[in-house]
Amino acid sequence: MTDQGSAFPPHSAQPSGDPAPQGPRQIGAPQADARRGDARQGDARLPEPLPENAHVPALALRGVAKRFGGKIAVDGISLDVPVGSFYGVVGPNGAGKTTTLSMATGLLRPDFGTAHVHGVDVWAHPLEAKRLMGILPDGVRLFDRLSGEQLVTYAGLLRGMDRDVVRSRVADLLAALDLQQDAGTMVVDYSAGMTKKIALASALIHAPKLLVLDEPFESVDPISAANIRSILDSYVASGGTVIVSSHVMDLVQRMCDHVAIVAAGRVLASGRTEEVRAGSSLEERFVQLVGGGHRAGGLEWLRTS
Repeated sequence: MTDQGSAFPPHSAQPSGDPAPQGPRQIGAPQADARRGDARQGDARLPEPLPENAHVPALALRGVAKRFGGKIAVDGISLDVPVGSFYGVVGPNGAGKTTTLSMATGLLRPDFGTAHVHGVDVWAHPLEAKRLMGILPDGVRLFDRLSGEQLVTYAGLLRGMDRDVVRSRVADLLAALDLQQDAGTMVVDYSAGMTKKIALASALIHAPKLLVLDEPFESVDPISAANIRSILDSYVASGGTVIVSSHVMDLVQRMCDHVAIVAAGRVLASGRTEEVRAGSSLEERFVQLVGGGHRAGGLEWLRTS
């Protein structure tokens, strides 16, 4: 990968206590065009407009960047997620995956760059954009003093849905996610896996066009994970788009038709999964691009014989 420089200008670190820039501005160009299946590497820095309406991606990021104090968390990421794709985002801890998805979905304002969902600017028209999305953030607390049924019902009513439609969909989702017996239990008493499933139900209740799921299979048992995968596969087959971040390379390789490898706040490669893999497994390709793989040594004292 050829380093084309940071999205942040030199000496742009903000002193502690200084206010963050107000509002995103467009910089950069896509690092990969997933619509054409390219598995490009590197950081293009020339401006590029969004695609024509006939090819508007489900999610388009342009030069999205974020700094926390002196640390650059996301450094000018640009990405197109095709409509109807199952898109995986993988990277090591601290790569900027969660920060990027938070900026893409309106949960965190970027310092620079833009995010569009089906052509709608997330920050210029947040309500319109959020109607199109279902979001499962990582680590965001739920209203856990509600029962599972109440929580999903609340999510539907909060979006202005008809009460009868909400009631019907809540029953369907609880059944599909095997939560009927625990529908009346407060979420605070749910296991980690059950909490993840009820949060997914809340994200699905309004039948969004785009699902953004941050570590959706973490703490989920294998049977529930297979059930969730089946639901997501059916959703994509019907025309929906799923973006999922995960550390489980084998799962992403089997589940996703597109993938982006992210490290140090940048996209190292993106495109169709088989093209990004380049004949290797996704895990092997990940280690090649990200680096850091090494043989463990110096722990001879652990040997028991």
